Amino acid sequence: MTALALPLAALVGLASPAEAATSASATYTKTQDWGTGFGASWTVKNTGTTAISSWTVEWDYPAGTAVTSAWDATVTNSGNHWTAKNLGWNGSLAPGASISFGYNGSGSGAPTGCKINGASCDGSTPQPGDAAPSAPGTPVASNVTDTSVKLTWAAATDDKGVKNYDVLRGGTKVTTTTGLTYTDSGLTAGTDYAYTVVARDTADQTGPASGAVQVRTTGGDGGGNPQPGSTVKMGYFANWGVYGRNYHVKNIATSGSAPKITHINYAFGNVTGGKCAIGDSYADYDKAYTADQSVDGVADTWDQPLRGNFNQLRKLKKMYPNIKVIWSFGGWTWSGGFGQAVQNPAAFAQSCYDLVEDPRWADVFDGIDLDWEYPNACGLTCDTSGQAAFKNMMQAMRAKFGANNLVTAAVTADASTGGKIDLTDYAGGAQYMNWFNVMTYDFFGAWDAKGPTAPHSPLTSYAGIPQQGFNSADAIAKYKAQGVPANKLLLGIGLYGRGWTGVTQDAPGGTATGPAQGTYEQGIEDYKVLKTSCPATGTVAGTAYAKCGTNWWSYDTPATINSKMSWAKSQGLGGAFFWEFSGDTTNGELVSAINSGLN
Repeated sequence: MTALALPLAALVGLASPAEAATSASATYTKTQDWGTGFGASWTVKNTGTTAISSWTVEWDYPAGTAVTSAWDATVTNSGNHWTAKNLGWNGSLAPGASISFGYNGSGSGAPTGCKINGASCDGSTPQPGDAAPSAPGTPVASNVTDTSVKLTWAAATDDKGVKNYDVLRGGTKVTTTTGLTYTDSGLTAGTDYAYTVVARDTADQTGPASGAVQVRTTGGDGGGNPQPGSTVKMGYFANWGVYGRNYHVKNIATSGSAPKITHINYAFGNVTGGKCAIGDSYADYDKAYTADQSVDGVADTWDQPLRGNFNQLRKLKKMYPNIKVIWSFGGWTWSGGFGQAVQNPAAFAQSCYDLVEDPRWADVFDGIDLDWEYPNACGLTCDTSGQAAFKNMMQAMRAKFGANNLVTAAVTADASTGGKIDLTDYAGGAQYMNWFNVMTYDFFGAWDAKGPTAPHSPLTSYAGIPQQGFNSADAIAKYKAQGVPANKLLLGIGLYGRGWTGVTQDAPGGTATGPAQGTYEQGIEDYKVLKTSCPATGTVAGTAYAKCGTNWWSYDTPATINSKMSWAKSQGLGGAFFWEFSGDTTNGELVSAINSGLN
């Protein structure tokens, strides 16, 4: 027994590397490309029959290409050789399980020489004296339809010959072919896909992946796709509007706005105790509507299973099938709950899914919006969750809500140096999201009681602007530079004005004595009131302003909105959104301006 023990131990020690060489694979996907940089991810999979307790992925980049930030792995380098190691929570993989980590990079090179736990990234054992094949050419897409795309690529090279090619969609192999072309079918209309190709030699060794090509199939309505399938025209409906404002879902129809929008964000659900929660149960699903208040003219009954705004939204969607409804959680008042919630992103996502998909109203909602003001920064309260918290939250939401639900977020427009955009990995979150609602309003207001007066929603900077980086163009540019695709950015419009009193100067930059009086709150007023009570007297940075008496207001008009929509189109943005319906006129003239400006 003793004599046998040492040789057996030696054999076990020798077998371990061989087991490691065949028990895992690593697949590279280039997820984004913005010219000067890119986003990428690796997927590590346990392809063996026993559990893996840790993993290490290694690869080489050519000079000029580098990793700039990473998540879900510790990434280091020695010159052009890069190494990624698991974190404490994602090193263990059961047989068949997989985990992904991602990063942003600079340059344009592709990885080569990939190894997973010291072995080939395809799980095979390298053949002595047999080099792996080179990367094929980046595939070219053609003949794109609603459900298929043809891919063509240049051949790879190998010292002993290329046997075939693996075609990967989103990092997952869809076929192996001996040719240099493949038509992928069975796709979803209006959906984005990323393809790479890997060559395999006669010894079944695989080389590095090709560059990625991004393809969007034609058609589709944008309902559940990773990016908008068509121009988004989205408005917020505030549940508290049914009280003092007397604004109801029916008004979206009677104003003529319903056929001119594509989406409604229903605001707000609460975030508390680490979970998504109901915001106002009475307004949401209990308030009984009379026939004259109801979308379809039918009164609620005392015993019907669903009433309130949710039932009215259901009726509106039946009347206008083009509209999709997203339930928005958080907002200025309830963002303080996100910090606790993102400590366990999966549990948070589960709670949100359970609420949004509650059988009583699951058919009403087409997805979720997270309005966190602001991750890793300060709003009403301050958050210290870290730069990756937002990305981790959106990753968990997409994993739970799946590909057929919308996952969106309202995000800061603070483009100042070291400002709120810089403090969060929004590009990391973008890969899991349909779009961002960039809140390009409320840059300036009477919280600075003495001024200087300034437009609250400037499209561009201008001479004398109180804070550099506080304008729409700079915000959009910063998101693009961070790596968020342009068509996942929506431009924000406020259907209200912000103003001061005690002002003597007509042009922006004047002093004030305090906030102007508003109907519901000091310093803020609806457009429907301001258009007649204080008509515009000038424009600055693409936004109107008005001085009447000693009051000074800034707000958007149909004319300035039309200009902003033209700008949004020139930037390739995904569309626009607005806060919120009740600020518009009874005939919806601002919504009409957004619609016509984007058409």
